[in-house]
Amino acid sequence: ILFFNKKEAKSPENKSNTSNVKPTNHVRGNKDAKVTLTEYGDFECPACSQYYPLVEQVYDKYKDKIQFQFRNFPLIQIHQNAMVAHRAAQAASNQGKFWEMYHKLYENHSAWTSGGIATNAIRGYAEEIGLDMKKYDEDFKSEQTNAIINADVDEGKSKGVESTPTFMINGKKINNPGSADEFSKVIDE
Repeated sequence: ILFFNKKEAKSPENKSNTSNVKPTNHVRGNKDAKVTLTEYGDFECPACSQYYPLVEQVYDKYKDKIQFQFRNFPLIQIHQNAMVAHRAAQAASNQGKFWEMYHKLYENHSAWTSGGIATNAIRGYAEEIGLDMKKYDEDFKSEQTNAIINADVDEGKSKGVESTPTFMINGKKINNPGSADEFSKVIDE
């Protein structure tokens, strides 16, 4: 798998230059905190899905003490629906509902990843969270959405991200903790 993860992680649909596009700023928790836990994730990645409940436990414990950040890192070489999911999340973000889509994608992971193209299932999640569907459809298809996702990928690569999930504390890559207690130990240090 590492062989695949080290390949170019750009969308095959868009080779646009992302040098003028800034990485996303999907954050929750205390935006003024001195500690930031960043996850580089792929919504279709089974390991990311397995980490989701653990990340939520850590969020519940520290939500008013640290900043939580999610950055896109779709592994399109091995996950056929990764860009569909990341485009949907970015389209939701454009309407102020990134975290609602983030939760829908992880909580329903097995439903939308279990076969075929997931565009319709994920579009249904956009309707469920109350998005303006005309704007969603436009943003989902836009070159700007691709450029934003690719800016996250480029930044992740510049920080040594090769696989998902990859976690960082204040920009420093950490070994993936195996439990909430292990996460807490790293955060508290």
